[in-house]
Amino acid sequence: GYVDARLLVESKPDRDDTAAYARWLVSQNSWGILTNVVSFSDGVPGKGTGVPYFYLTTLDPTARNALKDHRSSLAISEYPLGTCSNADPESPVCAKITLTGRLVLLEANSKEAEFARTALFTKHPEMKGWPKGHDFQVFKLEIEDIFMINWFGGPKPLTVDQYLKYK
Repeated sequence: GYVDARLLVESKPDRDDTAAYARWLVSQNSWGILTNVVSFSDGVPGKGTGVPYFYLTTLDPTARNALKDHRSSLAISEYPLGTCSNADPESPVCAKITLTGRLVLLEANSKEAEFARTALFTKHPEMKGWPKGHDFQVFKLEIEDIFMINWFGGPKPLTVDQYLKYK
């Protein structure tokens, strides 16, 4: 279906395939909460890496704080995808994932920053036109821990390695 005028690229995986579900949830979403609401991308549509990238300015406290203390958590909900039927966003049948780790600034001219800008500008085209004077920079979340609920019974066990290696 369409959410925010954006076609879902991949169909919803089986909830028991935890790594597949976690990667689907991150790749299909385009925003989450990282001390405040932020837009992100983990790759161009259909080719997500699982690693969230951000285009941030130090005019915003998210980037300013990250430069002082890298510890961060990104919370993402399935709810904005429109795939929770009529479930409340807090219901365990409406998946949610929290990726915890370090929010780090990428070297502006690195291949990874170039990849991230392509991923971000593909998912969020208006970012390309954001004011140059605001000094937007590319950050990434180096994931250290994952907490995901996508059904009743508590969080699903999922290591960062399982999550990142999922294809």
